[in-house]
Amino acid sequence: MMKRRTVLLGFGASALIAPCESIAQPRAGTNPKIGWLVPGPQTEWESPLEAYRRGMEELGYVDDRTVETEYVYGNGQIDRLHDLAAGLVEHKVNIIVTVSTPAALAAKQATTTIPIVFAASSDPISTGVVTSLAHPGGNATGLSTMASDLSAKRLELIVSLLHHVDRIAMLWDNSNPGMAERVQQTETAAEQFKIAFLDDGVHDLHGLEAEFVTLVQQHPTALVVTIEPFTRKNRNRIIDFAMRNRLPAMYEDSEFVEAGGLMSYGPSILDLFQRSASYVDKILKGARPEDLPVEQPTKFELAINLKTAKALDLNVPDSVLARADKVIE
Repeated sequence: MMKRRTVLLGFGASALIAPCESIAQPRAGTNPKIGWLVPGPQTEWESPLEAYRRGMEELGYVDDRTVETEYVYGNGQIDRLHDLAAGLVEHKVNIIVTVSTPAALAAKQATTTIPIVFAASSDPISTGVVTSLAHPGGNATGLSTMASDLSAKRLELIVSLLHHVDRIAMLWDNSNPGMAERVQQTETAAEQFKIAFLDDGVHDLHGLEAEFVTLVQQHPTALVVTIEPFTRKNRNRIIDFAMRNRLPAMYEDSEFVEAGGLMSYGPSILDLFQRSASYVDKILKGARPEDLPVEQPTKFELAINLKTAKALDLNVPDSVLARADKVIE
């Protein structure tokens, strides 16, 4: 098991930026230092980070022996990410690894030279994290959670479960630029299914509570919830609201289903984090981020909570169950 060092407090905003070559290649006799910029609290990310550590171990890296790792956590406060990223630059890490589009953007604002690997970014192109998937340009590359037909498949699964869907609402953080494309794709998919689309974007707790009132008034057939720092932070509130109002909800990650949500479909976060280790390895061996294409997800998971379905008086068809990768009873 790899040991790791965790930093929970923010750093100062000043940053010392060294040339990419001298940062990426450690001085002789020193171990490379990897800095992880995580927007949420440590407790939410232990499993994905453990998957990353497994990937590193498989590539021959042993923490505190051949590599050093420093983790900083925003604890759900997105406005802290810039200072946290600047702190990693001050600590002269060789590579910054990020989670979420806001974290990747914060890292890019903190440095134009230190290589950045995003373990999961929802929309790296339109948000300006990279210029293209094949040729990222700049100092950032990594893995995207976007796939062309994900939104359509989520709606297909909702229709397969509920049979009749006339209105669907989407709950998302409208301050997260990485989610705008996801919302647009879902709206387009809803049009294809001839389903009315309700855009319910919020970005703070007050807005979330107000949106709950609006959703009760709108009476959507189902709810789609994006997975990002804000919704993760308010996961229990969202799940409790859906259950109290008997509103079937589709999430993007199975952790919501494990916490009591109805169903989820999306990329395997554990797989993405484990694959991010290969980017770190290649950069440490001299590759430039601009030459490493951004990869899209290849492994997807459908999770269903049968206990929740029963509480909502929903009968999950065998055809849907047969497709499930994870069933919670």
